[in-house]
Amino acid sequence: MLRFKSSVIITHIAGWLLFMAFPLLFLNNHGQSSNNFALLALPQYWLFCGTFIALFYINAYWLLPYFFLRKRYFDYGIAFVILLNGVYFLQPFDRLLRRSEQEYNKLQAGQNTMDNGGPRGGFGPPPGGMPPQRPDSLMRKQPDGMPMRPDSLMGPPPDGAMPPPQQGNMPGQFRDPGKKPPRRHIDSNSLFIFLMIMALSTAMRIIQQWLLTEQRAARAEADKASAELSFLKAQINPHFLFNTLNNIYSLAIMNSEHTAQSIMKLSNIMRYVTDDVTADFVPLQHEIDCIADYIELQKLRVGRNTMVNFKVNGNTSAKKITPLMMMTFVENVFKYGVSKNIASAIDIRVDVSDASINFYCRNQIFGEAIKEQRKGVGIKNTRQRLEHLYPGKHLLTITDHDDFYTVNLIVQN
Repeated sequence: MLRFKSSVIITHIAGWLLFMAFPLLFLNNHGQSSNNFALLALPQYWLFCGTFIALFYINAYWLLPYFFLRKRYFDYGIAFVILLNGVYFLQPFDRLLRRSEQEYNKLQAGQNTMDNGGPRGGFGPPPGGMPPQRPDSLMRKQPDGMPMRPDSLMGPPPDGAMPPPQQGNMPGQFRDPGKKPPRRHIDSNSLFIFLMIMALSTAMRIIQQWLLTEQRAARAEADKASAELSFLKAQINPHFLFNTLNNIYSLAIMNSEHTAQSIMKLSNIMRYVTDDVTADFVPLQHEIDCIADYIELQKLRVGRNTMVNFKVNGNTSAKKITPLMMMTFVENVFKYGVSKNIASAIDIRVDVSDASINFYCRNQIFGEAIKEQRKGVGIKNTRQRLEHLYPGKHLLTITDHDDFYTVNLIVQN
């Protein structure tokens, strides 16, 4: 159900009251002011008002949201033409105008009767007496009973006295089959009002959509800043940095060939979480590179006791995603899904298609870790960011079953 603010409701009511006063002002300018208030009792008046009010809300809250804003322009065009033809055949303004003129003529006829003294003088003959009548003996009858001129007056009329009969205009004659019937009158006023109503409702809806987009962008910006701070404080925490640096130090002591690569991977991660996340969307490949570097550094900590399976399927070069969206779940996997004493497996997969990005991760549950994993600050922030940045275009499913914690995130492009 649509939730209107009180100010919006008042604005709509005031606008429609002004619109409903339009016929009264129009007829007043055409000399029919004596019949203005009688319009309120005419069905044609309410047909006029109801037609255009209904068109306004049909376009604003049905055609635009379900067709135009979803880029179904062809369907919107068909609906627009159907409504236009409906107004063309209904002719609400002309119906009201003709009915108003009829009421006005009746009122004027009654006024003229009062002025001529008909009701006061009764039904007597008019002043000057009745006109003389021709004797019946001098009148002839037509076969249909209509009187004709007497025989003495039946000579031919003088030349040019009577116009020649027009084909199809005399009683009893048929219209020429080849002659086209008169065209239907076009109610240009109704069509003009229709276009104005559709334009006004379209402008109102577009402005509402723009304001809603701005509000979502503002909330997303605030949530993104909160997510970045939470990630730096809780996700890439000092323990991770301390353990990673210790592992790199051990590699350096052993003169391992992986020392330089590990330092470079850590540098890449810190650069990504401090610089690249300032944008609303980043290339998907950047997020995947950060995940890959993070996994390699975590392998230095977990050792051979944990098997990590990381796969990426599809073309990632042309896709973008909100930064740190998948990284949050990856960090939780290593934070809560690794045991020093029990062998475990971690599955992380990213499937990319033309229409969506599917992220999947699965880890084993150890003791009370599931409670902490559910309450993670990063998970909560990620849910909020998904609601603001991908409204109606994402599906996040988190389940824990048979000692396994599974996350499945689908984001539509």
